Amino acid sequence: MPPEKKPSPETPPVSDQAKVKKITPPQLVRGMHDILPPEWPWWSFVMEEVADLAQTYSFQRLETPSLEKTNLFTRAIGASTDVVEKEMYSFVDQSADHLSLRPEYTAGIARAFIEHGMHTWPQPVKLFSLGSLWRHERPQAGRYRQFWQFDFEILGESSATADCQLILVAAALFESLHLPVTVQINSVGCPVCRPAYKQALQDYYRTKRSVLCEDCKRRLTKNPLRLLDCKEEADRELALQAPQLVDFLCEQCKEHFVRLLEYLDEVELAYQLNPYLVRGLDYYTRTVFEVWGADEGKSALAAGGRYDNLIAELGGQNTPAVGFAGGIERVVAELKTRQVGIPLPPAPDIFLACLGEMARKKAIRLFEDLRRQGIKVAESFTKDGLKNQLEIANRLKVKFTLVIGQKELSDGTIIVRDMENGIQEIVDSNKVIEEIQKRLASREPDTLA
Repeated sequence: MPPEKKPSPETPPVSDQAKVKKITPPQLVRGMHDILPPEWPWWSFVMEEVADLAQTYSFQRLETPSLEKTNLFTRAIGASTDVVEKEMYSFVDQSADHLSLRPEYTAGIARAFIEHGMHTWPQPVKLFSLGSLWRHERPQAGRYRQFWQFDFEILGESSATADCQLILVAAALFESLHLPVTVQINSVGCPVCRPAYKQALQDYYRTKRSVLCEDCKRRLTKNPLRLLDCKEEADRELALQAPQLVDFLCEQCKEHFVRLLEYLDEVELAYQLNPYLVRGLDYYTRTVFEVWGADEGKSALAAGGRYDNLIAELGGQNTPAVGFAGGIERVVAELKTRQVGIPLPPAPDIFLACLGEMARKKAIRLFEDLRRQGIKVAESFTKDGLKNQLEIANRLKVKFTLVIGQKELSDGTIIVRDMENGIQEIVDSNKVIEEIQKRLASREPDTLA
């Protein structure tokens, strides 16, 4: 028997660790995005202004589920719209229910209005919402497949007064955000007068069908109003010569539109009449409007309109309504583009620094005592060394740092360091909260922007 071959010392055996397959780190789903901590001051600024304005105009908050039955959206938005045909995230669950992630707010709010008998509430019902929606669109700068919106609705009021107030809310919001915008307004008529306009629009575009984009060729028969909303440059040029809807309005729609413009003129709100503004959802009637930012309509910051027939078509009482929504990602991007200064998050007033395990225990208790007194306090209890902790205190721009070491524990004292001038004083630990409250009261509040 030949001798057993021994491995060469130059080629050691492969270790068990080397045999482990390399793990691929997880990645975001395409079209989704994380909102990281440095982004939240911008988001908080927008959300807080939305909530403040809702309170000023007496809107109550309503949040509907992220999941609804798919037929709610096909009935409300329209089966031939791009949203339903191309963009909804729909699936069949384990109970064989056909469900969809909400692509917009209004349909779910209409469902909630019917289901909870809101027609019996004092009218009109004024609601606002703030949350995530989903559409399977082509991802691009500022446009995601999961996105956030704020939404305002007035249900149970048919007069142009409600339209005017919602447009005022939109204008007031962007004024509070320090964003210059333009308000674009049109009327898309009603089921009485719109069919004649659709026919005129189809007659105009049929002679030009050969030069239309593929989407517009499909819209020509399924949803002709969307021909005016195409983003292709050649089709936009064709739209400029198309018949205008305002020329086809019935007397009631014309009167409603004129009344709205009179109200807006009365409050001296600047607007632009835009005969090519139609919006992409089937439920709109009469008033539609968009709020444009720096890109002049390439991606509206907010948009909405009246939907007088939607709730009745979904099986509820005849309830006229009007609403609008805005995209938070787009608003945040606009704030950055315009270099708008935003309020910074409140900085802590106090930083707790400690040296040693016993001092750390004392500092943890003091932190809770300060917090209960309403004092904004920060710490870094996992850090060792006074220098490292003072660097963090400087970075946070605190007013005072409280230092606890072994000597302070023995003496029953705490060092109070003024971070502005570096002066340190020794204070009785039993009186430190009272002393800090006095010192903070004597300081002028910081204004951060």
